[in-house]
Amino acid sequence: MSTETPHRAGEKKQIRSYRDLIAWQKAMALGRRVYGATKLFPKDELYGLCQQLRKAAVSVPSNIAEGYGRGSRRDYVNFLRTARASLYEVETQALLAEDLGHLTNKQAESLLADADECSRILNGLIGSLTRKKETKY
Repeated sequence: MSTETPHRAGEKKQIRSYRDLIAWQKAMALGRRVYGATKLFPKDELYGLCQQLRKAAVSVPSNIAEGYGRGSRRDYVNFLRTARASLYEVETQALLAEDLGHLTNKQAESLLADADECSRILNGLIGSLTRKKETKY
């Protein structure tokens, strides 16, 4: 179930695990940043927006990994789309946290930029998988 992806100019890197996927690596980095940014949320948000934002951020790499392990392209793409939807949740919740004063503008913009990068990478991966005609990815 391995594929090749561009690594550096003209070079291809063998994908042996979901952990080799740039999409998963970037999503993990976003999750770590979300956890760091939410550490200073007020205590009354611990089970509210803080938890929702963390849960959405955790969902992104989790869905990439689960989809990779499903063994069919159709399932894989569906899980990648779910991961992308979770990114939109992260964006929305980061904006709300900024509006409520729990995140600074700089923190929110940084998280939004990271989420946008993850989204572009996921869109590319989804596009590459949906353009292929064969049954294996």
